[in-house]
Amino acid sequence: MNGAGGRREPVTAWPDGWLQIKVPLPFSLRWVNAYLLPEPGGGWTLIDPGLHTEEAVALWEAVLKERRIGFGSIERIVLTHQHPDHYGLAGWFQERSGAPVYMSRAARDYTLRLWGPKRSFETDLNALFKAHGMPDVLREGIAGHLESFVAKVSPQPAVDFIEAGGRIAMNGLDWETIAAPGHARGQLLFYQRESKRIICGDQVLPRITPNIGLVPGPDEESNPLRAFLDHLTELAMYDVKLAFPGHRDPFPNFADRIAELIAHHERRLQEIAAMLAEPLTGYEVCIRLFGARIADDMHHLRFAMAETLAHLVELEAAGAAVRTEQGGVARFRAAANIY
Repeated sequence: MNGAGGRREPVTAWPDGWLQIKVPLPFSLRWVNAYLLPEPGGGWTLIDPGLHTEEAVALWEAVLKERRIGFGSIERIVLTHQHPDHYGLAGWFQERSGAPVYMSRAARDYTLRLWGPKRSFETDLNALFKAHGMPDVLREGIAGHLESFVAKVSPQPAVDFIEAGGRIAMNGLDWETIAAPGHARGQLLFYQRESKRIICGDQVLPRITPNIGLVPGPDEESNPLRAFLDHLTELAMYDVKLAFPGHRDPFPNFADRIAELIAHHERRLQEIAAMLAEPLTGYEVCIRLFGARIADDMHHLRFAMAETLAHLVELEAAGAAVRTEQGGVARFRAAANIY
């Protein structure tokens, strides 16, 4: 809901005592949704607490005080996935509450690649973007960009693992855990069959499309867009009355939104295929898709580049594009089988 002057109130109450907390973000998404679910014994389950910034901490302290929720009443912290805007405050809350933090093993492994003592993601990402034509001067900004998030995910939590195909108790109910590939390795969704609610992380978002990017690493999806689209087709079969996403507000019409997301990516694939009359690097396609100004912002460039590569990989897998390499740099051109 909106307050005076269009100001968005930080807390929205939903049926059954659920609280949606709009935790502020210092980039264009503006906020990420955390959810507090009441438990039968008077405690709470906290889902995706947000990025560790001073503004976010101040908001949480104010919200908990206003709602008379003590840190000790937080029984568990559940993470849909490892992206810093969802994961960042998990360790901060764990230090104050003593609550266990749950996420998938694959998601935890990804955090170690990004922010662990033997982090390797920066080197891998730099090599991937170099192989797809990103200029050296831009790739020099990757290290500083990734390093800037370390403080925003610290302290990092001790983790207990939950996996897809299992179950977890939250809100006094039994929830199914569902694998959700494409957006984040190891992402989990939570579905409650009786209430027909789904906590859908960043897999299905209203009004905006989740980033689907090619991520370097031997254990990552080789074709994340295809994995994402195939999963959406399966997810549309779930009977959902109300979806609780990681960004924007909870929404009905879950299957309709899935259909819109699939159609969006089909259009984007066709748009990229039409560009490939001449051989282009991934970086050249990225700039044509998102505009030259995106090169001035490493945060947005990183995600735009990864998403461009995910679409090019899918076009190649579908036989609509052909990859060639020269001087260690890949280029893509349209094949006779247009997507």
